[in-house]
Amino acid sequence: MEIESIRHKALRRLAVSGATKGLIEASRLSDMLQLLRFAASFDELILPPNYGFHALTGDRKGTYAMTVTKNWRLTFTKIDERTIADLDLEDYH
Repeated sequence: MEIESIRHKALRRLAVSGATKGLIEASRLSDMLQLLRFAASFDELILPPNYGFHALTGDRKGTYAMTVTKNWRLTFTKIDERTIADLDLEDYH
């Protein structure tokens, strides 16, 4: 899967150079980025149940999320079956 854009600065650094400074759960985030990169289709993102992949609702409809920790989520929008954009690391609480 192609990641078209990454909004979170430290997450972008991790994706480009592997630098973990400024990130919580850097190892888990690295694994999640690998899953996003190598998924053959959008449907494969649901496979690891501990990542809690789900669609958001309400004013966030069209955005998807994956659980990093209790409070933190990776969020992104789906462009098509093989492309996501606006990848972000957000604190839900």
